Amino acid sequence: MATFSAVVLTAPPPGEPAESGAFVKIDGREVLLRAVELFLNRENIRQIQVCFLPADLETAKRRYGAHLSFAGVKVFSAGPGWAEQISAAVPRIAELCTHVIVHDAARAVVAYNDIDALLELAEKHPAVALAAPVHGSLVEVDEGGKAVAIRPGDRYMRLLTPWAMSRAAFAGMASGGGRPDASQFAILKASPLNVRMNSPGDAALVKAMLQLLPKPRVKPPSSPFEEAQW
Repeated sequence: MATFSAVVLTAPPPGEPAESGAFVKIDGREVLLRAVELFLNRENIRQIQVCFLPADLETAKRRYGAHLSFAGVKVFSAGPGWAEQISAAVPRIAELCTHVIVHDAARAVVAYNDIDALLELAEKHPAVALAAPVHGSLVEVDEGGKAVAIRPGDRYMRLLTPWAMSRAAFAGMASGGGRPDASQFAILKASPLNVRMNSPGDAALVKAMLQLLPKPRVKPPSSPFEEAQW
């Protein structure tokens, strides 16, 4: 059975706004903590790490260190971008982990059944990414914002996270500047509710999407420690 290390990155992925809402609170809890919680209490996820930008590390330890440490989550810093954080994570993957999950800390709205399907499919492909359909047409523009072409939306999907991949594929992505090699990825159609918190202005939308997610199956805690988490 595959065993996973989950790496949650606070730097924005390529193509996303530099501003991130990972630290915005939704009902009193930061999106970042909700994103980490997606990977807790899963038997095949043996390690969870969060990478902060160097300028944020001390503040993050002060604000979230107790929660993260109690849940067994490790923290480290790297930056300024997604590529640097992925590269820094490579030597930190636990030896017992055969696969790596990469997730954007600004995405807390991920259906549990999408994660279940992602982990299952990762055992059959070098890499798997969640994606959601694009509705309508897309317009391609040049660097100046001038329209170049109109593309049918049915040929495109929105690339989401988390991704899951073998250790080798993860190391290859790191050496390639943090950008995924499309030829390696299997695409898993996921819930369109998976939206990214780009700024505090998205708080109402993210909260609404969280409320629409199907509830995960709840199993009784196996120990008082597990019951007390979060």
